[in-house]
Parts: sequence; structure tokens; C-alpha cells
Amino acid sequence: MTRAITLQDIRAARERITGKVERTPIELSQSLSERCGVPVHLKLEHRQTTGSFKLRGASNAVASLSAEEKARGVIASSTGNHGRALAHAAKLEGMRAVICMSRMVPRNKLDEIRRLGADVRIIGDSQDEAQKEVERLVAQEGLMMLPPFDHPDIIAGQGTLGLEMIEQVPDAVLVLVQLSGGGLASGIAGAVKGVSPGTKVIGVSMARGAAMKVSLDAGRPVEVEELPTLADSLGGGIGLDNRLTFAMCRDLLDDVILLSEDEIATGIRHAYEQEREIVEGAGAVGVAALLAGKVKANGPVVVLLSGRNIDMNTHRRIVCGKAIAERDA
Repeated sequence: MTRAITLQDIRAARERITGKVERTPIELSQSLSERCGVPVHLKLEHRQTTGSFKLRGASNAVASLSAEEKARGVIASSTGNHGRALAHAAKLEGMRAVICMSRMVPRNKLDEIRRLGADVRIIGDSQDEAQKEVERLVAQEGLMMLPPFDHPDIIAGQGTLGLEMIEQVPDAVLVLVQLSGGGLASGIAGAVKGVSPGTKVIGVSMARGAAMKVSLDAGRPVEVEELPTLADSLGGGIGLDNRLTFAMCRDLLDDVILLSEDEIATGIRHAYEQEREIVEGAGAVGVAALLAGKVKANGPVVVLLSGRNIDMNTHRRIVCGKAIAERDA
């Protein structure tokens, strides 16, 4: 698994997951369009089944397994949304799913994964520590590892979002996409650039523990301390043995933007007050980047709202304008 994912791979993934995921709508944001002076379209992927884009990659990866591999069951580390998506996809197939997560993962995400019948293991204080438990169980029990980002079927599945974006807004000059381990960003960039080479794709992440950004700056995958953040879904490392997403993000992304916790909170608040959408911190980073003036475009922009799985007590505090507590960030 060392080659880049192609447009053909992404189109094949779309055929594979048709009927298993929603084709989510795109809507024009009047407030952001007026503010930015160009049409700003919101890709409402937070309305996806399981509440995030992760179902695309998980569904494609599970559908690509052989009957013998499905019988062994699947396992992954997760900051929450991949685990929920994989648990959902496995349940539909009657498969065993084991999800390993750190103590950093919010309780609401743990509860949803357990509700779907997955075996949840809480290991350590980072996704990297949870990944070590995944590797132990793969060796011990023969489970099939389907990681959250650095896997060809996961990347191709996430890339189906890029196909939808460019079909829904064919004249887009810029796409803003969440950047963490890089499965989403590289998949979308591969699809968008494959169909519309002139469209820019910019990755957006939080300033606190942005592993891919630090790795890109260093020219190689590096370890980064995982810190509490409102964009908890973007936490975790990219893996020192990263085989796909580092190179794809390096080659395909036009830029990477980092946001403060206050800027992310502003994005969450705007999405609720102006767009009437409930999104988690990671889901709001594209909106936040525009509001912070950190990105500008001379034509139509597509902003991905990637997930809605936020703790509602945290959401309430943010939209009420209360200070960000240590437990929130």
C-alpha cells in the first residue's frame, strides 16, 4: 500500500458504497457569501449517517474485505468518528468490531460506539497509545485492522466527497477541508484535482497538536504531543510509518491553515447562529478559517462541514459565549 490513490479508485469506491451512505446536500451560505464577497457553499456532510464523513471510508473498506476477512472481525484506533462509522458498517455486515480509543475521546462519542455493539477499549492518553493496543490485538486475535486514515480503501471512500463537491459546484475555485491524519484531505484533493485541476484545496486544522502540518513542515512524519482541543476529531499523530497520506497531502494540498481555540469556537457559534447547523469543532474549522480572514478566494468556495458529534453541554457553553473551559480545549 504505497501508491497514491487514483481518481479511478475513488470512482470505484463510490460504486461500492452507493446505498450505504447519503449523498449529502450543498447549500449557499448567504452570511459567509456576503462577508467574503464570493459565493460560499457549505457541504453538509455532518448530516451523514453516524454524523460524520467517516462512514464513507469505513463502508468502502468493509465492503472491500473478503468473506474470510469479514469473519475475522475488524479493529481500529479512533478519536471517535471513525470508530462510530466502522462500528456501524460492521454491524450492518454482522461483524465483530473492536475500537481502541484514548482517554481524550469525549464521552458522547464513546457512548455512541458502544450503542452500536462494538467492543470499546480505552487505552492511554493519545491515539498513538491506542494504536499500540490495536497492533497487539491484530497479532493476538487475527482481527483485520482498518485504520482511520492511512489505508487505500479509507482514502478512496473519503474521496467520494470530493466527487460530490465538484459535481455540485463545478466552478469552485477553492475547497476547504479538515486536515488531521490526512485520509479526508488527500482523498478529497485527489478527487477534486483529478476532475478540476485548477481548483485549490486547502487543509484546515487546529494550532494545538496539528501533526500533519508539523510533519509537512519537517519534510517527514514526526510525533506531536496530542493536546486537548475543541477540534478533538483532528487530534492524533499521522504515524511515523505513514505510507500514503503524508505524501498525498504534501503533493496535493495547496496550503495548510491553523486555527486557535477561540477561532474554532467562533466557527461553531457562527454555524449555529447564522447557518442553523450544529457542528463539532472539527466540522467548523473551514467556516472558522473564513471568519478569521485566514483564507481568501476570487470565486466560489466549498466549505466542508465534516461532523456534528459534539458534546451538547460543550456546544451550549460555546454558543452562549461562555469562556472555553480546560475540559473543552
